[in-house]
Amino acid sequence: MVTFAVLALVVGILWLAASLVGFVFKLTFAVVGSLVGLLAGMAGLLVGGVLLLLLAPVLALALLPLAMPALIVMALVWLVVRATRGASSTPAMTAR
Repeated sequence: MVTFAVLALVVGILWLAASLVGFVFKLTFAVVGSLVGLLAGMAGLLVGGVLLLLLAPVLALALLPLAMPALIVMALVWLVVRATRGASSTPAMTAR
């Protein structure tokens, strides 16, 4: 009976040691993987930002014909409002 208890204790200690080694490996690979993922994400944001800076003006010029009717309507409204207001006058209340 004592032999069985000693054998169970040795197997249990070996089991715990192996699980501790597995936990250390898992933790190490998780930390390394998260750092690699973080660096890859930062590089992706950098590349995406540079591409956005390069392509945004081209995209705006490509969409200009689509936005032209709305821009013309806004310009006409601005002209009408400006024409109906007359000359700009001084403010009614002046601070002294």
